[in-house]
Amino acid sequence: MRCLFAIVIFVLFGSATLFAQNNELQLAAQYNANGEPQKALEIYQKLYKQNNETYYSYYINTLLSLKKFDEAESVARKLVRKHPNVNEYQITLGTIYTQQGNLDKANTIYDDMLKNLPADQMEIASLANQFYQNANIDYAIKIFLQGRKLLKSDEAFTYELINLYRFKRDKISLTEEYLNFLPANPNFITQAETTFATIFEGDTDYDLLKTALLRRIQKDPQQTMYAELLSWQYMQQKEYDLALNQALALSRRQNDDGNSIYELCRTLNANEAYDAAIRGYEYIIAKGASNPLYIPAKIELINTKNQKITAGKYLPADLLGLEQDYIALLTEFGRNNNTVFAMQKLAALQAFKLHKITEAQKLLESAITIPNIRTDLLASCKLDLGDVYLLNNLPWEATLLYSQVEKDFPNTAIAQDAKFRNAKLAYYSGDFTWAKGQLDVLKAATSQLIANDALNLLLLINDNTAADSSGAALKIYARSDLQIFAEQPAKALLALDSIDKKFPGNSLSDDILMAKSRILIQQKNYTDAVPLLKKIFADHPTELWADDAVFMLGDIYENHLDDKNNAKAWYQKIITDYPGSLWINEARKRFRLLRGDKADS
Repeated sequence: MRCLFAIVIFVLFGSATLFAQNNELQLAAQYNANGEPQKALEIYQKLYKQNNETYYSYYINTLLSLKKFDEAESVARKLVRKHPNVNEYQITLGTIYTQQGNLDKANTIYDDMLKNLPADQMEIASLANQFYQNANIDYAIKIFLQGRKLLKSDEAFTYELINLYRFKRDKISLTEEYLNFLPANPNFITQAETTFATIFEGDTDYDLLKTALLRRIQKDPQQTMYAELLSWQYMQQKEYDLALNQALALSRRQNDDGNSIYELCRTLNANEAYDAAIRGYEYIIAKGASNPLYIPAKIELINTKNQKITAGKYLPADLLGLEQDYIALLTEFGRNNNTVFAMQKLAALQAFKLHKITEAQKLLESAITIPNIRTDLLASCKLDLGDVYLLNNLPWEATLLYSQVEKDFPNTAIAQDAKFRNAKLAYYSGDFTWAKGQLDVLKAATSQLIANDALNLLLLINDNTAADSSGAALKIYARSDLQIFAEQPAKALLALDSIDKKFPGNSLSDDILMAKSRILIQQKNYTDAVPLLKKIFADHPTELWADDAVFMLGDIYENHLDDKNNAKAWYQKIITDYPGSLWINEARKRFRLLRGDKADS
């Protein structure tokens, strides 16, 4: 009974002691948080003397923070003498020497540990981790490399070394480690590419990778992994033709179906490297109709040529060549619900680029009669046909189609699009009263783009019919707007230039500047568009198009003139001068990215 009583008393005493120590730890932490480390030190010193094995790290770290190096060294030395085989205490002593500036003493301790490293994978990893926890990356790496020698395995600790090299931003060692690792572990190539993209900072770093890859390829030309990574490296440096050449050489060597080329071409398209993408698709098509990628490649080839033309990177002969490509596709595969997309794109090419309005109209009229078309595609074709009717001076037929689509798709984005096209038709025709009624509804559309465009058009009409209820000058402007839509810039400019002559002192000066800017941007003449947009901001800072002009300047400098500093400055003007602009969120996001913030910040 006495024995049991003694045990109970012992347990209760121990629990009380532990509870008291925990309270003191919390108090010391509070002192540190309040900037009173000396008070915290007194508590840690007391706890250390009660149980030096448990609280030594608190005590020593606080001594170091107060730069009491001699006392910290004395404590660590005693622990090393008491536990000569515990690496943790030796590393702590080395850390103290390092903070004192005695690097030679610290390295002597570390080198001795390195020399006595056992050939045991678990102990090697444990020691390296202890160095890592003490922020000593260099010796953690040395431990792993020495461990490889002791274990006689060049593959040991690969993951650990990759992470340490990445943390240290040692690009040369990281590159070599990955290039040693990837041939036997090809599934990690995407991880390697992501890591390189994260730490490489420019052409110098990518050239380092290229040199290493070329050296490996020369030594081991049969290793496809290096060739694949080299193609990726060329893509990062925007050397698109070289990237494709490397990928084509690899595909020919493997005699595959060209799937890697097909995927690469999609990336080339996204980077507007249209000529390289076209060459890649042509390579796949040349493999013959039995190739499973034959039809997809044919379709994507034409889509790429269309994108090239839409981007303005084409020669006049490219237009007719693309038209013939679409016609050949429809001849080969027929006009059916699987090829309506091609009919629609061909009609757009004919209507807006080649100005073959009648041919485009007939093609779309045929397309909307084909059975089993997806409902969204049918609606899109009807809207496009309405546009072609408008260009062909058939406004009644156009409004019937727009209204039909609006009725068939109530409360949808397609319906709002149809309603907006109807409103614009009325605007083009000079029926401003009816257009205003439609636009007043659309300014609250769920589609922000349509709502923004509707509001701008409504304000344009209101501003320019206030003093002149007939809107005589606005009717000429609206006609030029239709000619811009029809991609007839010469006619549009003649109409715009006539407004000031016929109606001096009109209120359309900023609108005319914006229209001329849009024509230049449509023609990809960004350099000449810049002064017109700047004039809108300078002369009409509170008018309708001011914030649009400022945002467009930022976009042009960022994406077309490669002037990031100017782009950042114009985006900042949206943030500071036009906080109520519909462009504010996009401008803020782009500004932060150009400033170097992370994408999710």
